[in-house]
Amino acid sequence: MALDMTVQRAMALGRARDERMRALAWAVLGLILLGLSAAAGSRISGATADEEAFLAARPCVETEAARVTEDCLHTICATVLSAQNAKSGPKGVSVFRIRLRAPVPAPADQPFDLNSNGDLAYLVKPGEEVEVTTWRGVQVSVRQDGVSETLPGLPDEATMYVGLTLVVVWTTALAFVAAFGGVRRARRLTTGRPVTPRVGFGWGKALAVLIVPLVVSFLCMTLWDAWTAAAMTVAIWALIAFPATYAALRWDRDE
Repeated sequence: MALDMTVQRAMALGRARDERMRALAWAVLGLILLGLSAAAGSRISGATADEEAFLAARPCVETEAARVTEDCLHTICATVLSAQNAKSGPKGVSVFRIRLRAPVPAPADQPFDLNSNGDLAYLVKPGEEVEVTTWRGVQVSVRQDGVSETLPGLPDEATMYVGLTLVVVWTTALAFVAAFGGVRRARRLTTGRPVTPRVGFGWGKALAVLIVPLVVSFLCMTLWDAWTAAAMTVAIWALIAFPATYAALRWDRDE
């Protein structure tokens, strides 16, 4: 009997040591994720400021008394050199690619891609004139005969940074919770007390932690602008995340 007790004690101490090592690993991961969340969060303010600046931008005033600033919308009238269907990116997405006849100022001197099924794809022909609107060196839109199309790449990614930050912040919290649980289990094993079973996480919950904030941020980006979209991303995510987490914990406990 004494030998059995000694073996069980040794096994418990070995399990406690393993739990401490796991807790240390989770804590280190939590610190790394904390740094990543700070890095992602630091981009939110700048991205939001860029989005607000773009939303407030007005057409440039080009007179002798007023200089053109980078925050205004500059319209470039140019002649189309070529306009044809093309493939873009590694997946070979079909686009309608336009090149303008030189000389034109940057960034309109570079080819740009429109929707291959958009209205301009059926209207624009080589030799015709188009109007290209630019802002801070970014092509904003193309216009011809009252028909316009907005180009991708505009400053509207602030909410995506919010979503990414929420992903990493929530994962950081889970890592520290796991570290705390490991220390707690190690302490109980060392003192011979019963150990509470771990709460299962699983791929389903992992995907929810990763996907839900990004989906919410994309939704808010389509409904609101700038800081309003950022705040609504956090609010809507919180309304989903906390009840879902509580329900998951209760579900595991009842099993």
